[in-house]
Order: sequence, then C-alpha cells, then structure tokens
Amino acid sequence: MAGTVSAPRKPHTEGHVRAILRRRDFRRLLVTRAGSQLADGFFQAGLAVSVFFNPTTQVEPVAYALAFTMLIGPYSLLGPYVGVFLDRWSRRDILAVSNTARAVLVVPTVFLIWLGQPEWQWAIFAMLVITINRFVLAGLSASQPHTVEPRELVTANAFAVTMGTICYGLGLGAAYLVIQLLGNDAIGNAGAAAVAIPLYGFSAAVARLSFTRQGLGPDDRERVTGAVLAQIVAVSKGMVNGFTHLWERRGAAYIVLVQSGHRMLYGFLAVMTLAVFREYYHDPIAHPDYADTLAWLAAIAAAGQVGSFLSALVTPRMSRWIGPRTWVWALLCLLVVVLTSIGLGMVEQAFVIATFLVNITSQGIKIVVDTSIQSTIDDEYRGRIFSVNDTVFNVSFIVGMFLCVTILPQDGYAPWIPFFTAGGYVLLATWYRVVSRRFAPYVNA
Repeated sequence: MAGTVSAPRKPHTEGHVRAILRRRDFRRLLVTRAGSQLADGFFQAGLAVSVFFNPTTQVEPVAYALAFTMLIGPYSLLGPYVGVFLDRWSRRDILAVSNTARAVLVVPTVFLIWLGQPEWQWAIFAMLVITINRFVLAGLSASQPHTVEPRELVTANAFAVTMGTICYGLGLGAAYLVIQLLGNDAIGNAGAAAVAIPLYGFSAAVARLSFTRQGLGPDDRERVTGAVLAQIVAVSKGMVNGFTHLWERRGAAYIVLVQSGHRMLYGFLAVMTLAVFREYYHDPIAHPDYADTLAWLAAIAAAGQVGSFLSALVTPRMSRWIGPRTWVWALLCLLVVVLTSIGLGMVEQAFVIATFLVNITSQGIKIVVDTSIQSTIDDEYRGRIFSVNDTVFNVSFIVGMFLCVTILPQDGYAPWIPFFTAGGYVLLATWYRVVSRRFAPYVNA
C-alpha cells in the first residue's frame, strides 16, 4: 500500500572477507577493478590540475561548473541505458573492450595536454574516457554475483567497493607526487594522466585472460534478446514507472530527496573550495606553480577518502543502534556545526577537517539510501530506481555548482556561503526529522 514501509528482506551477513578472498574469480575481478579505478585517479587528477590549476590560464568560477557538467553530464544521462547492453553482451568483453578503449583514448588526451593545447581540443577525449567508465563500473557490479556464492554477496560488494574507492584515492595521491616530481606544467600534468594508459591496459588484460566469454554473464537463461532500440524505449518508459513506484514507497523517496538536497549543497562547497584555494589561499610569488595549493588539495582529498572509509565502518553499526532515520538526521546536524565553523574561520586547516566530516555524512547517507532501496522497493523496479537515484545524485551536484557560481566572487573567499549552506542543512534536517516519523527509510530486522 502506498505510504507504508514494507518489511526489509534480511540480508545474509555471515560472509567473511577470508572466504571471498579464497575465490579465484573474485580476486581476479577485484584486480580488474583495482587497476581500472587506480587509473581513474591518475587520469582525473591530471585533468583537474591541467584545467583548474594551470599557472598560465585564468579560471572563472563558472568554469568549474561547466567542466564538471561536460565530464559527468553524459556519464549520468547514459547510466539508465547501460543495463540494456550489460544484459545482452558478454560482461567480460565489456570490461576488456571498455578499458582498452579508455587506454587508447587517453593517448590523444595526454598528447594534446603535453603540447599545451586549449582544453576544448582534448576535452572530447576526456569526456569519452569518463563516460565509458559507466560501462566498467556497472559491468563490475553486474559481474560480482558470478564470482561468489549468494550468501557472500553482501560482503563481496562491500569489500570490492571499498577497495575500489581506496585505489581511486591512491591514484589521486600518486598523481600529485608525479606532478610534484615533473612540475605543474604541461609535461607534469600529461605525465600524471599518462600513467592511466598501462593501468587501463592491465585491467583490460586481466578481465580478458581471467574469464571465459560467458564467465561473468549474462547466462543464456538471463540474456536479453530483441531489438536494442525497443529496449532503450522500454528503459525510458521504465524510468517513469520507477519514479511512480518510488513515490509509493515514501520512506525510500524521502531519503533519496535528502541525498539530492545534500548533493546540491555539496556542489556549493565544491566550487567554493576549488576557487578559494586557487585564488585566495594561493601565493603566486612564492609558489607560481601552485605547489602550495596542490599540497592542501591533496590533504583534502586524503581526508575525504578517510572519512568515506570510516563512515562505511560506522554507519551499519549506528543505523542499527539508533535507527537509520536518526542517524541521517544526526549527520545532517553535524554538517550544520561544521559549516558554521568554516564560516567563522576561513582557514586552510578547517577545509581539511570539514572534508573529512562532510564525507562521513555523504557516505553514511549513501549507505542508508542504498539499503532503503534494496529493502523497500520491489525487485522488478529496483534496478530502475537505482538508475534514477544515480542520475539525480549527479544532476543535483551540477545544479548546486551552477547556483554557487552566480554568487561566488572571483577569488572564492565567501564566508557567507558556508553559513548559507548550513542554513540549507538546517531546513533539510528539520524537514526530514518531521517526515521520517511516519516514513522511515527502512526498518531494522
């Protein structure tokens, strides 16, 4: 019945890390993921420094929003339709071909960065590399059930995603070291991005050589047949049906809205952080190559990764202890305190600490959202609603960035923005506290 929370399907939690690591197929798929996401860290760090922290160019705040829109916009819009191909083609081949294609596309990107060409000349290649990543990440998730027993799937998913996040963070950090070694110029940025080429190739080779063509699915009994265009039309209609079904499960719908609101406010913080470190905190005389700024941003990125990892450990325990709705409300209240503190003292160290705490909140809300969808949504709609959620997740972030640049000064120094976003979190936390009394995200088993 609409407006009620159905009893969750109790997940099997007895799987152990040692059990999944004994499985050869799981280890090989994990290596495929690790190589791919490590490459993502190198490549995306090289792009970001080349675009946002190039000593030879002047960057307007709106450029941050435009760059993110160009890179993740196609990725987000493509998302719901990836399943049409994952359920039709060999997933092993998708992983191998996608990573091979990315390795090939990075080559002209690196070459053009090395030559110091304008961003628009290599941006199309970069956009394709990031868009194809949608097939890789979705293919890894769809392949996971073929590498472990069903009772081990929860543990396998948690371990694989965590390791992927760690590898991505290691790629970002190692790229910073490469740029420090080679210099923040065309050669250094191209060098950091170029490391992704052999890593993508390695990931493709592991996938290709480790599994048979049907070893990761889809099985003959689950393979989708029929015209691709008809399937794409069906997915579009299914998205509409997914929205309708989600609204009937208000507990899941409201927590998805909370995450969307958080991502929009997060977009404000992301633009301000990039701008303030590029302009206000940067000393162009002592550090013309942005060495001071890049060191702080490396610390911020590391703090964010640690926060996400800690939240993955803490959230399951806290949501069982105080309940998911109270845990989400507490995380939102935490951000009110954090952002007010930043507004009162706009110093570099505050951004590092704040990023750590903000990422605890982001990861915690994401875990609750995923669990809510898995627990309260009918199986036939679950995939579509995950796609809806993922698209809204990225679009909300982009909208927040564009709203921020309309009020952000050139140097990024805007203490009122943390206060403004803190006010947004007050409204979000208050609204969710009221509506979740009747519609919790899910009920603990």
